[in-house]
Amino acid sequence: MRAIQTHISWVFIASPFVFKVKKPVNLGFLDFSTLERRRHFCQREIALNRRLASEVYLEVVPIYKTDSGFSFKPSRDVVEYAVKMKELPHSGHARRSLGEGGFLNELLVKNLVGEKEINRVISTLRQFYQAETPTLEIEHWGTPEKLKISTDENFTQVEPFVSKTISSAAFEAIRHYTNQFYIANENLFRKRIQQHRILDCHGDLHLDHVHLSPAATTIFDCIEFNDRFRFIDVANDLAFLAMDFDFEGRSDLGNLLLRDAAREFRDAGMLRIANFYKCYRAFVRGKVDSIQATEKETTNPHQHERQAARYFRLALRYAIAGSEPLILVVMGRVGTGKSTIAKRLASELNWLVFSSDEIRKTLADVPLTQRTSSELRAKIYSARMTPKTYRKLLEDGFAAIGCCSRGRRPRLLQRRNGVILDATFSTRVLRKFLRDECRKANVPFRFIELEVDPDEIKNRLKLRDQKTAETSDARLEDFDKLTTAYQPPSELARDLIRVSTNASVSDAVKAILLCLAEKQSIVANTAGSVEPS
Repeated sequence: MRAIQTHISWVFIASPFVFKVKKPVNLGFLDFSTLERRRHFCQREIALNRRLASEVYLEVVPIYKTDSGFSFKPSRDVVEYAVKMKELPHSGHARRSLGEGGFLNELLVKNLVGEKEINRVISTLRQFYQAETPTLEIEHWGTPEKLKISTDENFTQVEPFVSKTISSAAFEAIRHYTNQFYIANENLFRKRIQQHRILDCHGDLHLDHVHLSPAATTIFDCIEFNDRFRFIDVANDLAFLAMDFDFEGRSDLGNLLLRDAAREFRDAGMLRIANFYKCYRAFVRGKVDSIQATEKETTNPHQHERQAARYFRLALRYAIAGSEPLILVVMGRVGTGKSTIAKRLASELNWLVFSSDEIRKTLADVPLTQRTSSELRAKIYSARMTPKTYRKLLEDGFAAIGCCSRGRRPRLLQRRNGVILDATFSTRVLRKFLRDECRKANVPFRFIELEVDPDEIKNRLKLRDQKTAETSDARLEDFDKLTTAYQPPSELARDLIRVSTNASVSDAVKAILLCLAEKQSIVANTAGSVEPS
């Protein structure tokens, strides 16, 4: 027999059966603290899961205490209850077909998930949703006021893990995005209710809970312990599965799922609200792994902490950029802290940074930390070299997110979800170049202009002479010339975020993430959130 532990249950695999025992815990959003409660929720689990997996969920069985341990055979008092299920076969070593079947996460690893498998899942869910009857009680949980109960609860429960598995800046940005989305898109939530998109759904629809075999599509282990986690928008249900694909580096399949489901369900609005729900789902998964990392029974807490951090970064990505790759430009006058801020943002998002200073010196074959000689500086900062540098900067950025600079849509090749470009972009010509190329490639972009008091810039430039690992060639004697050459980016308008770096780096990074989250919260009002890959 093999045992698997989650944060709320023990699962015992005794082929050909599986027995699930609930832990005696009270986590606020669920309460299994008494034997009677555990029996009740075992019965609820059987009844609710038979909607999608009638042949898997068999019965609730009592567990008795004996002199030698525990037994299913009647003996004195019942000490526990278990949900008895039929074991679903794993995918084994099948490479070219489903064989006897497998869980979606296993099939994904073996590259056995494509549009055919995705559409099987969609078809099963369509029939499931059509069989559910919307009621006023259920639909009430689709309002922002009711949804906020769950999101506020999540933020409260994650607060103890700030600076452990999630940074303060990321936490505040995700919370700001969530709360602003409710305000900016209240009509969207109301319309979803009017269209009867709020149903008694699955509530825990991720890769591990979908099983495919040649004969059946089985979706199991729905939420039984709290009705409000099931009384949700169908977009919320599907967003969990789409988020799981994103987490595994298969955004192409996540986008395919949502796009095909929206068409199959005749629900274009699903694409407008999907990123909000994906952010919510990733944040919940980060919370769950954070909790598991603190439990005494957990054998590898560091693994759960690392996984939680990955989920929180994914939630942050949705909050500031949505699902599509983003070009984030950190620009501004010399000495404003562009490289420092770019690197800190990259750490928050796990994105790559490309620096114009580094690219320029690499093209000129100058060591990165060596200040360019006065004789060579005129050449590498010439009118010929600067456009070449910025072309290479953007080419590297496009390559990092796996897309072409020409053509109507990005061609995703890798798993990078965004990239940061660190450069002054001091002229309108250079900024127009980036905007035009991004629009040709259909890649979203944002400009972050850093601002600092002139006296502080002078102090920073003066201090550079004392540093040994400084890539930028700019020094105090260059201040007037570079300041005169800088053209303020007044033409960028809505594509620009201005942030002061007079204070700490942490404050500046938090301000940037909050501004990006603010802008992202209103995106659903203007366009769909998922584009074909």
